[in-house]
Amino acid sequence: MHTMQRRRTLLSALVLFAAACLVACGGERDDATPATATTAPDATPTASPSVATATATEERATPTRTPRPTPTPRPTPTPRPAFEVPPGVDSGPISDSEAANLLNAFIHSPVDGPGQDALWRIAAAEDQRFVAVLIDMLFARLARLISVGPDRFEYGDALDYLTGETIGYDYFSWLRWYGATDLVPPPGYLSWKGRLLANIDERFQDFLDDQHASAIRVEEIVWGGVRPDGIPPLDLPRTIAPAEADWLGSHEAVFGISINGEARAYPLRIMDWHEMTNDVVGGVPFSLAYCTLCGAGIAYDGRAPNGEMYTFGTSGFLYRSNKLMYDRLTATLWNQFTGKPVLGELVGATDTEGNPLQLNLLPVVLTTWGDWLAQHPETDVIDINTGYYRPYEPGAAYGEYFAESSTMFPVWIESNELGLKNFVYGLRIGGDRKAYRLTAIAKERVVNDAVGDQPVVLVAARGEVQTEGRNERIGPVVYDSGGEVRAFERDRFFTPGDGPDALLDAEGGEWRVTEEALIGPGGERLERINGHLAYWFGWYAFYPDTEVYGAN
Repeated sequence: MHTMQRRRTLLSALVLFAAACLVACGGERDDATPATATTAPDATPTASPSVATATATEERATPTRTPRPTPTPRPTPTPRPAFEVPPGVDSGPISDSEAANLLNAFIHSPVDGPGQDALWRIAAAEDQRFVAVLIDMLFARLARLISVGPDRFEYGDALDYLTGETIGYDYFSWLRWYGATDLVPPPGYLSWKGRLLANIDERFQDFLDDQHASAIRVEEIVWGGVRPDGIPPLDLPRTIAPAEADWLGSHEAVFGISINGEARAYPLRIMDWHEMTNDVVGGVPFSLAYCTLCGAGIAYDGRAPNGEMYTFGTSGFLYRSNKLMYDRLTATLWNQFTGKPVLGELVGATDTEGNPLQLNLLPVVLTTWGDWLAQHPETDVIDINTGYYRPYEPGAAYGEYFAESSTMFPVWIESNELGLKNFVYGLRIGGDRKAYRLTAIAKERVVNDAVGDQPVVLVAARGEVQTEGRNERIGPVVYDSGGEVRAFERDRFFTPGDGPDALLDAEGGEWRVTEEALIGPGGERLERINGHLAYWFGWYAFYPDTEVYGAN
């Protein structure tokens, strides 16, 4: 079972309570070690599939309707009794030492009694510190990580009782509700959560430990449906020349990276299955971290302040529907979107200038293979024979998700200024953040603007990229993959020139678009400003104070 299927199974289990499906999902993992001499399926390029439609002239037989039998009346379901605490349960304040015992009762008891008693004790004390605990236990019951103690209905009823809400046992709704509160869990919560999720994989308790410093609200960390490196990164992937990539269509989406004159393409048909590559281009080690759920492919410089090199893997956790990655030096969890360490040894660390540690952005574009090759005829491309067996075809991994307008996991910080999955190009300059709606800047081709005090020009003259593919679940799919955007410093006003890689200044001088800078007619340079694409919901979840260009 592959990544998208696992996550879909997880969602089905949580929403429809098909817990048996999730058990199968949790019990299977991809081996993060490439199989020897294993290659992708048939790499022969195929035409873009399309949905077959019947013509208006087709003759169809008139169906004969069979009368339906009269349905048997269903008995009226017996309403569940309201949650009640039995008489005699201690309602006094819960000390920290007692809180530790209550946490253990939920996951370490082989019988029903202790967990039920713990639930009544918490409810009697009306101790809202345990709301996060009960939400996690609701998940554990839905996923059948725990098979004794209160059932999902009782946890839902107890949550309603503690909070005054009427959400019941809707796990995702509780996640959204909790995110908007300022509740704090009891001491020992993080290590307890690690022990709970160790029922999926023991490595989770190494990530989730109260000894680790944290820069995020740990209650919002959720399991993403895979084990650590269950989505295996590509480390120094083999590359091939363009002439060998006969499986790659000119219209297909690729991430393009060019550093120090060396160019490389990373097709999304491959990256959708791996979401991370640790590579070296132009002598610079970097990680291309791709969060499929929030549409963000971000290139980070891998050079650590102490002279070592960061490489990253997939933790299996999500935070606000964003991938939490981990570095292999310290096993610290990092926010893929911000490039900051959020849980572990490196939280609070500084760079050589004394600033809080943060990964530096490198230039990356989302474009088509044909356009990238035309701009960089010397480019290479990663090989489809990765050593992993995957159906490396457009749309095979996440085509269904990419084609729909909803998110797969809940995010409580939302804005209707744009559609949830509208693509934006985000710039972070100093303390200022600005999101440019891709549709708007692609239509204008050249945008003269400013982010804070920094004048910028954005070039998006090649428009947007659309992918046609096929998904095993739903068949042919068509979806937006992003578009080619570059941003540069600006000291004058620009207009589109002759061709997508040329700009004109007010005097008619022609400036060339390169990967490093805008180059003027006299050799003048305006340096590139690194940014990246993302779905609007992903950008807004971490930068709610952002400015927006091209809003509805």
